[in-house]
Amino acid sequence: MIKKDIQDWHELTRLTAGRDFVVERVRLADKGIAIEGAFAPPSLARLTAEDQVFVAAFVRAHGSIKEMEQVFGVSYPTIKARLSRIAAGLEFVDTSPGPARSEVLERLAIGEITADQAIAELEIQS
Repeated sequence: MIKKDIQDWHELTRLTAGRDFVVERVRLADKGIAIEGAFAPPSLARLTAEDQVFVAAFVRAHGSIKEMEQVFGVSYPTIKARLSRIAAGLEFVDTSPGPARSEVLERLAIGEITADQAIAELEIQS
């Protein structure tokens, strides 16, 4: 089953050719549960199959460009250029979110910030 899943995924990435797509139904195979809606796949899933293999190899190599040179038989600049191209197409998650809503409201309540500052901070979170 896994081999067919991989083949299906390769076919999907070939068909979408890097274009945005939406998943409208997700089925948990072992549970018999299906969820319908509009789900945007993560940016890694939108990479071509070849780029997904490259990223997986990079992770397996623990980020070692030297090891990637050996695996793919190409030069350091080639590996760096490909990583840069892939990275440019990825959306990154902000790992430093702003303060929690309750923290902003508490700072407002004790007069540490103005109402306008609180509004601005809360809008950033939305």
